[in-house]
Amino acid sequence: MARLPEIDPQQATGKAKELLDGVQARLKIVPNFMRAMANSAAALDAYLSFNEKLSHGLLSAKLGELIAVVVADENSCEYCLSAHTAIAKMVGLNEEQILAGRDFNLGDAKIDAALRFARDVAAKRGQLNASAIDAVRNAGYSDGEIAEIIANVGLHVFTNYFNNVVKTEIDFPRVALRAAV
Repeated sequence: MARLPEIDPQQATGKAKELLDGVQARLKIVPNFMRAMANSAAALDAYLSFNEKLSHGLLSAKLGELIAVVVADENSCEYCLSAHTAIAKMVGLNEEQILAGRDFNLGDAKIDAALRFARDVAAKRGQLNASAIDAVRNAGYSDGEIAEIIANVGLHVFTNYFNNVVKTEIDFPRVALRAAV
């Protein structure tokens, strides 16, 4: 059971209602984590804004979802792993590609380097040496793309921690964490 109540969009008021109604209009659903996050309109607004801005950045939607999957695995967030696996499929990745991305073995050295870098940023809490930046840069990423990989990790750390603390009920097809496999 979730540790924070999930706000019913029909019962929400003020800014929270406005935000939840916007999510419903765009996605045709309101995921449980957004319902829980709506306990603070400021938190939900911050998440939605950050996510929206990054969706118009330099990284492809596929790479963004693979980063989300890798970070969710690293942070043991089964909710986010399940959600982003479903979204990854919606943006054109298949099950084999998602699993290969989780293993940094897509067969594309550039993408694999970005995913390793994202995992390392999360695992080491940003405490990387210069060689980590050099490696992802040498794989072909621009400084802008590197900044966005880091920003994506930050966004997903926020949602991972939120869902891990709240124990959000998973409302996507459940995907097992690496540790549980």
